Amino acid sequence: MQVNETLAEGLKRELTVTIPVSELDAKLSDRLDQLKKRVQIKGFRPGKVPTTHLRRMYGKAAMAEIVETLVGESTRQVMADRGERAAMQPRIAMTEDEGEATQVLEGRADLTFTLEYEVLPTFDIGDFKGLKIERPIAEVEDSELEERLRRIGESARPYQVVERAAQQGDRVTLDYTGKTDGEAFESNTTSIVIGSGQFVPGFEGQLIGVTAGEEKVVEVTFPEAYPAANLAGKPATFDVVIKDVSEPGELQLDDDFAKRVGLDSIDKLRETVKRQIESEYGQATRQKVKRQMLDQLDERHSFPLPENLVSQEFENIWKQVTHDIENHGKSFEDEATTEEGAREEYRRIAERRVRLGLVLSRIGEQAEVTVSDEELQGALYEQARRYRGQEKQVFDYYKNNPDALQTLRAPIFEEKVVDYILELAEVSDKAVSKDELLADEEEDDGHASHDHAHHGHDHDHDHNHGHDHGPVQQA
Repeated sequence: MQVNETLAEGLKRELTVTIPVSELDAKLSDRLDQLKKRVQIKGFRPGKVPTTHLRRMYGKAAMAEIVETLVGESTRQVMADRGERAAMQPRIAMTEDEGEATQVLEGRADLTFTLEYEVLPTFDIGDFKGLKIERPIAEVEDSELEERLRRIGESARPYQVVERAAQQGDRVTLDYTGKTDGEAFESNTTSIVIGSGQFVPGFEGQLIGVTAGEEKVVEVTFPEAYPAANLAGKPATFDVVIKDVSEPGELQLDDDFAKRVGLDSIDKLRETVKRQIESEYGQATRQKVKRQMLDQLDERHSFPLPENLVSQEFENIWKQVTHDIENHGKSFEDEATTEEGAREEYRRIAERRVRLGLVLSRIGEQAEVTVSDEELQGALYEQARRYRGQEKQVFDYYKNNPDALQTLRAPIFEEKVVDYILELAEVSDKAVSKDELLADEEEDDGHASHDHAHHGHDHDHDHNHGHDHGPVQQA
């Protein structure tokens, strides 16, 4: 195998790889010898088919398989020999000349192909030991706990059917058919508590005064920011048939209520709810601590980035941005920007993500951070739980798609690297209120708010589900 470097510009590389026809012919002969032992051809005894006959019948097909295998093996060998790591899978280009390709498949010409790729940049890890991190801590206040209990209670409040017109606070059960421009878009049966704000604005108020068996047409206009783009901002009518009216019973947050929701006592329920709130606060604390850490790492590192990684990350962000804007019936002008301006901003965010991804990856490698099979299996089971009834398909998908499995491994690796860095950081606690802790900061530099807290694009600008950087590449 002969390798010639035709381009070495920054991180970009282009190589020409040539495998001599003698090597191709030797591999073809081995393949045909194996084929001779098992092929059955009329007029020949098993194992006695002449090699020339086999070459004539199966030579091209066998050579095509050999070429495919050799290209993959040679690419890996070339990268290993050069001591380089490609940022993404190298682009392989074969000859487009049919005559040349035929000569290769017939074993009459060398196999030549080109490799184009970008190498991962070499850079020094900035000093990350002793990063100064302020950890916001919020205590669960009694008022928050009681409000959460009250909301749980409302969902389990008893209702009693009454023979009277509906009032504020009553629950109305009804059949409805929603229409826009005279065309039905949905029919269903539902129960609505008047005044709960759970339905389209303006709908519930028109139920005051209805009685069981009554038919009514409710007219509303969907909000401009309604999630379903086909309904956003549109007037609609709902043909409703009232099935019954129920008045709310007294809400008692006591042991009997706790038992109705599956716990032994109201004290146990309070403990459980408090732990849930503490967990939510803990996630918010973690996110803000991580954000500070990433900011400081970003300030300490500057190096060339692989263009293909940045472009891929940008395309992922841009696809989500345009999808969200279309679904919300918005435009770039509504966001006080232009498409060109938005592209520039999200390009900068993509660069930040890739840079931080490479930094965390390098720190993790140096610290010998690994993801165990048990941790990966746990993530796989968690993923399967989201698709009840389809668990086998989920397991098969990840089993047959190593790249998809990597998407489960990368976040685990990332969080373990974050934990490693925080162990070496100077972390001080700061007491804050619930509102301060849960407030989403309006950042313009790609910071993440966990799980897309800002679908409305108020410039939080991170669409990576809580991850504030590009793909972490574990060694």
